[in-house]
Amino acid sequence: MKRPNVLAVHSIDHFAQQVPDLAEARRFYEAFGLDVHDEAGGLALYTFGNPHCWARLHPAAAMRLHYICFGIYAEDEAAFAAHLDAAGVKRIAAPAGATEEGIWFAGFDGLLLNIRVADKVSPMAKSSFVTHSTAAGESGAVFNSVAPKTLPRHLSHFAIYTSDVIAATAWYEQTLGLRLSDGSGPVVAFLHGAHGSDHHLLALVTSTHRGLHHSSWDVGSVQEVGLGSAQMLRAGYTRGWGVGRHVLGGNYFYYASDPWGSHAEFSADIDYIPADCDWPSNPGHDPGDSFYLWGPNLPEGFIDNSEPAGD
Repeated sequence: MKRPNVLAVHSIDHFAQQVPDLAEARRFYEAFGLDVHDEAGGLALYTFGNPHCWARLHPAAAMRLHYICFGIYAEDEAAFAAHLDAAGVKRIAAPAGATEEGIWFAGFDGLLLNIRVADKVSPMAKSSFVTHSTAAGESGAVFNSVAPKTLPRHLSHFAIYTSDVIAATAWYEQTLGLRLSDGSGPVVAFLHGAHGSDHHLLALVTSTHRGLHHSSWDVGSVQEVGLGSAQMLRAGYTRGWGVGRHVLGGNYFYYASDPWGSHAEFSADIDYIPADCDWPSNPGHDPGDSFYLWGPNLPEGFIDNSEPAGD
């Protein structure tokens, strides 16, 4: 469903991340359960059974969020171009290694952004969620020798650091048509897509400068979240956080920390905001009510921005 008479991006089509070691990036994301492909100049991240490319990884001296690409409807292309021009958004050339398709510009904090006509890949409905249980007198044992590997289904949302959460929220609302779902003043904000998306398509986290906090990937049960945490620990990625449950968005989570300080999240049962829903947004949640309901204590450094400042 498309929300009528609303000019807004409908999806995060993909993101690009720069990493200092492509071989280690491949090992991390394969352990995470993604389908990693070689492509010219780097790697591409897919989910198994889905032809869509969710991310591109390029070599660089340090880990850095390179750009985010948002999808728009074809019928909105001309209106979006005029809207950006009227807002004074200056177009730029596509960065090295990226397609020239669509409109490229420097967004809030100078983050490179791209909008292009693309299929809607944000969910059209709330993702399916399964509760695993057994009847009385039946065994619920799942043996480690035959335990399935968690394989994410799609990219759920993306969380980035910003130098000013409140100003950035206004910018993404006014420029890309995203809408505030919930937030905690200058600390964090969660924005959804007007044409239907999970509780947040984009999360904004306070920092001194821009950067990547985490990518979040949808799975179908708490069991899969737990199995995902186990497969990362067995692969040697012992830094992470979870299993737990968030407050805002309500999703179950486990975050696996990559070798460079950003994170990939297994996420299950996140709230969904349909295109015809006027969500009662609240920007002023108490910080204690904006993070997690239950789970282990937050690891040291988990919300620190590990990306170098500056371009």
